[in-house]
Amino acid sequence: MQHAARPKFALWEVGAAAVGLVVLLLIMVNRYGPHRDELYFVSAGQRLAWGYPDQPLFTPLLARLATELAPHNLLILRLPSLIAMVVLVACAAAFARLLCGGRAAQLLTASTVAASVITMTLGHRLSTATFDTLAWTAVLLVVGHALRDDRPQLWLLAGLLAGIGLNNKTAVAVLIFATLLGVLLVRGTRWQLRTAYPWLGGLIALLLWLPNLVWQFRNGWPVLALGADIADEYGGLTGRLALLGQALAMFSPLIAVVWVYGLVQLFRDPAWTKLRPIGIAFVVSTAVFLIAAGKGYYLAGAIVPLVAAGCTALAARWSARRLIAAGVVLALSAAIAWPAFVPVLPARTYAASFYPALDTDQLETIGWPEYVSSVRATLDSLPADQRATAVVFTRNYGEAGALEWYGFPRPVFSGHNAFAAWGPPPEDAVPVIVIGLENPATSFTDCQVAAVINNNAGADNEERGRQIWVCAGPQGGWSQQWPRLAHLDA
Repeated sequence: MQHAARPKFALWEVGAAAVGLVVLLLIMVNRYGPHRDELYFVSAGQRLAWGYPDQPLFTPLLARLATELAPHNLLILRLPSLIAMVVLVACAAAFARLLCGGRAAQLLTASTVAASVITMTLGHRLSTATFDTLAWTAVLLVVGHALRDDRPQLWLLAGLLAGIGLNNKTAVAVLIFATLLGVLLVRGTRWQLRTAYPWLGGLIALLLWLPNLVWQFRNGWPVLALGADIADEYGGLTGRLALLGQALAMFSPLIAVVWVYGLVQLFRDPAWTKLRPIGIAFVVSTAVFLIAAGKGYYLAGAIVPLVAAGCTALAARWSARRLIAAGVVLALSAAIAWPAFVPVLPARTYAASFYPALDTDQLETIGWPEYVSSVRATLDSLPADQRATAVVFTRNYGEAGALEWYGFPRPVFSGHNAFAAWGPPPEDAVPVIVIGLENPATSFTDCQVAAVINNNAGADNEERGRQIWVCAGPQGGWSQQWPRLAHLDA
């Protein structure tokens, strides 16, 4: 079926779903505080490079632009994520239209994706996963048009989008492989691989990715070491089952029923034959991440088209009344879980509820001002001559990034991921305020406990209960200790 025969894009209906998403995200944007990863991106953005051990340039660059526009402003920092999720909702509806879904199908798709837990979460915080999800969906949408409309020239645009995505997260390479394999396996689409366009698109993606590849090569491929760390942490049967569980739950368990149905329909409906490579791409990507012990949210961008397929299939079978009821139920099924991932509740209420047991990540947005105040009080307790030379060493990048975000007056160092490359401190940088280490005496001398970290909400996050130490200096000097203090962790 050609492009001209499709229903019009349901601009008003999709726009209404997008506006609802924007309103909700803006209401919550300044509640709680920055996430530890956001703090890290801001610090990385102040030290721009073509790559970092745990991600390429794109997200730290956005953090740098936000900092230049409005330093330490959460709304500006998170605005790119909000915009990205609005575009994601539009892409989802456009995919329903590609499947010849009318206004009802597009509205059901847009509202379901907008209300989903993963969309709310990724739209609330600046994260690599936000733009990775959008990149996957956008590439698949363009490829879908190339396949269904017999327009192989669109592979050039897909390559451009994939190249941008590769500069945000290397997982896009899995999407490229899975998509090409899907096209190869479907008889009605493999002819496009005999044209130059898919390969030229791949070349565009590779050229855009090349600066990051060069950086990785020159720095010993830290992405591989970090990937091995993730595999160690999430490998085994338990980790792989967790990947599948997260994939099924991250939109909502009920929405999972819809997208699984959509996946089945992609393989069954003869009218959708040319789009089957998208279903194959999801299956292949899932297999790759299961083998490599990835995380379930890596698949979010590949699931969005499946949600569109499920909603479109339902819209073709159900009455308007049933579709309205389905949309409400699907949205509510996701909204029930929102407080576990975005700041719907007051911080103290959230911390005392069962929601942190569902996901602990949001706990890491609470308590940073109290933490910084404790460190500042420790610095102020030092004699004047020591305050002038003291530095801070933290256990993780969130603790270091928080001190930089809130304007701590002394230099801050950490051995965690990219922070390791930004050290060591000068040899005369003593004493050292050491944060979060359980036994700093293994690396530092003459250590005394100065304070214990806490937060007013009672949130049991990674920092609460950690000790702040004052140490005379590193054993044998900074140059000797720094290789031991540097570490890569996911």
